Amino acid sequence: MAEATLKSKPIVKALHAAFCRDAGRAEILKLAATKMRATGPPYTSVYLYMIDESGETLLLEAFDGRETEHTSIPLGRGLCGKAITERADLNVPDVSAAPEYLPCNIDTRSELIVLIRRNEEILGQIDIDSDAPNGFDGMEQAAVKEVADALAVLL
Repeated sequence: MAEATLKSKPIVKALHAAFCRDAGRAEILKLAATKMRATGPPYTSVYLYMIDESGETLLLEAFDGRETEHTSIPLGRGLCGKAITERADLNVPDVSAAPEYLPCNIDTRSELIVLIRRNEEILGQIDIDSDAPNGFDGMEQAAVKEVADALAVLL
């Protein structure tokens, strides 16, 4: 049986260790982005967007990979905003076929968005870009969800 490229257990363990040594929110989010991207392909860029105090905007709080001009995204706009308003993770195998896609980089071919949820409350999301078409399968999505679930407890 094939495995996910992302090894979530060591990442979750590192996040818990950071929390236990009183790392702040920014450090924990950055650690998650850095460790996930270090997996290598298909993880080209990893962005952690959190819902702001107004509950109407996603704010980029940490990333590893390519910079993006999308540091603030209104809910409902783009794939990231769509995931929040639909309350569902999105696995987009071909971003060029998604009319809602907000291009960050001309090389991005696929995108995975996994919500960070604490029970029914959505705190934010992990947004991953890949230069590979159809970069993420169900096993990758499940591994990213394990990281998102850990963040939901630690933040």
